[in-house]
Amino acid sequence: MRMLSDRIATVAALPFDLGALKLHLRVEDDDYEDAAITNMGKTAAAEFEQVAQIALLTQTIRLTIVDPVAGRLLALPIGPAEVANAPAVLIDGVAFTDFDFMGGHRPLIRWQDSYFGLTPTLIQIEYQAGFGNAAADIPADIAQAIMDQTALHYDGRSPMDAKSLTSSPHLARIAARYRGVQL
Repeated sequence: MRMLSDRIATVAALPFDLGALKLHLRVEDDDYEDAAITNMGKTAAAEFEQVAQIALLTQTIRLTIVDPVAGRLLALPIGPAEVANAPAVLIDGVAFTDFDFMGGHRPLIRWQDSYFGLTPTLIQIEYQAGFGNAAADIPADIAQAIMDQTALHYDGRSPMDAKSLTSSPHLARIAARYRGVQL
């Protein structure tokens, strides 16, 4: 089985509050380095999404599974997802609706009996994931982890070795919790 996923942004908002981020970085000038700080914040948010395997702001997730293995449950790779927004599923190019969708931080599809009469070679799934459409919808612990990671980038702008600029301990700990890993 091979699983490929694409993320398509559905909102243009930043996944952080630029003013709060600048305050965290102790940048007092209103326009001072806004573009650079915004880029660092986006980078930190993308790092969090990658490590935690989540979507911060609402995104469309397109999942392609080649040669799927048989099983009752299919864990979707990116959460959170709302139960009310059931995914669209194509099996070998044909719409398939005989499944239960379990949303939450780690969304799942539970195939019904008719699925087991098929021998799929390609499954395509499209669903919505994310905490909402604005930075205020993102949980406070994640927002703090993004600010801490941005501060690491901001403070590390001068030349330093690659080992010095890694992940903040806060980002690693919070991302692990959202990913479902215990540290």
